[in-house]
Amino acid sequence: MSEVNLNGKSALVTGGSRGIGRAIVDALAVNGCSVVFTFVSSDQAAKEIEEEYASNGMKVYGYKADGSKQEEAESSVKFAADTTGSVDILVNNAGITKDNLLMRMNNQDFESVLSANLNSVFYYTKAASKYMMQKRWGRIINITSVVGLMGNAGQSNYAASKAGVIGFTKSIAKELASRNITANCIAPGFIETDMTAKLKPEQKDALLSLIPLRKFGQSNDIARIASFLCSDAAGYITGQTIAVDGGMTM
Repeated sequence: MSEVNLNGKSALVTGGSRGIGRAIVDALAVNGCSVVFTFVSSDQAAKEIEEEYASNGMKVYGYKADGSKQEEAESSVKFAADTTGSVDILVNNAGITKDNLLMRMNNQDFESVLSANLNSVFYYTKAASKYMMQKRWGRIINITSVVGLMGNAGQSNYAASKAGVIGFTKSIAKELASRNITANCIAPGFIETDMTAKLKPEQKDALLSLIPLRKFGQSNDIARIASFLCSDAAGYITGQTIAVDGGMTM
């Protein structure tokens, strides 16, 4: 039996071809949701993901889009609605980093991170919420970061974008609550990825010393919270930021 029943629901997950996004796509699809995911890199990889789910009787579709461009974000939402019948759930997960110290950071690196990580959330949410308002039901989940809560040296652009996502989410949660639409953030801490796998032992130890649970998180740790927030069980939770970080920000 599935932990969460999302049968008959449809979702759009941005940046869903790998990492945390892929884990969220998987969690939603396994629980009965039809899912459209956006990607920016390999068409072939996206096709293979589609075929993998189709072979297991799941409805998962890829759509190539750069969410920092308004027209591409809007076309993603339209594709999702046309393909699955609506957009009940939106997970804004896509994002980029261009780290540097303040004095070395150029304008383009600051603006491109804000555009990809914050503007895209505005574009996708505005377009998708129209479908949710019509149905008087919706779930919006924005993936922020513990960096948006704490700040981090060398990531002023990334921290600003992720803090902006939190403020945006609180505001739309208040605006959309009367239509039975919830909006929440998930703030991942250090999640085990290809990047953390390349760290030297001393670098890993330094990071782990910041985490009370003394271990990195897994993509599925984020996906399980996302699927819960999509469910009816989380219908009275809105405007919140849930840190999934092993205790790092407490």
